[in-house]
Amino acid sequence: MTPRTDVNCFIGSYPFRHVPHPDPDMLVRVLEREGVHDAWVGHLPSAFHRDPSHGNDALYRALKPHRDVLHPVPAVRPDWPGWQEQVIEAQAQGAPAVRAYPPQWGLSADDGRMKAFASRCAELGLVLVLTTRFEDLRQRHRMDSAGDLTAAAVRAIARSGVGAEILVTSAGADLIKEIHWGLTAEERARISYDISWIWGPPEDHLAELLRTIGAQHFVYGSGWPLRLVQTPRANLDLLPDDLRDVALLSGGALTRRAKGA
Repeated sequence: MTPRTDVNCFIGSYPFRHVPHPDPDMLVRVLEREGVHDAWVGHLPSAFHRDPSHGNDALYRALKPHRDVLHPVPAVRPDWPGWQEQVIEAQAQGAPAVRAYPPQWGLSADDGRMKAFASRCAELGLVLVLTTRFEDLRQRHRMDSAGDLTAAAVRAIARSGVGAEILVTSAGADLIKEIHWGLTAEERARISYDISWIWGPPEDHLAELLRTIGAQHFVYGSGWPLRLVQTPRANLDLLPDDLRDVALLSGGALTRRAKGA
């Protein structure tokens, strides 16, 4: 059950606290140390920019020396002029996915622009990555007032019928269950979750979700550098005996699914 791809990593600074060494060179060393083959990498500051396109350019430049290991996942804001070109550029840059941040950008759950964006991702074979949160409420800065991604926002895209492959990152067990059990089996089939924010023992939320929802909906992700990269590996190592041989969905399989392969 060795994870191959970390689908939830970032480089760059964070506006609400100091993050040590959030650079590509360090990430490459961290992945090697943890036995992870490669990573999908976003540009952390872009989540808080009005126009994330400049951050995307910085992301492509920063990852260029490490493209065999670090794959860019740029941020695209569908309510901003030129977003269509940003999606096409992401595909041209070999990105496996693109990120959107509805809470940070003030996009409501039923915003038609998010659905149009998801439809374009589906056409181009790009995974749509939605981030639940960056910090726990207990440590969140008072100026960070965006709030968490809601289940309603995810379900609205899943129910739109556009066929987008959706990856929800940094979600806890309660949100995952609220999304999953509120959809039809067909709608659930195109939603997956990373395990960066799912608790292991003693709560054993990860084991519960693997048993009830199924390992085919979960991928390896750490949330680096905002979260400890060792946490998801430790939680997998601590799974009960009946789940020792369970296989998570791989990043490669997620990409192939998005491309319809």
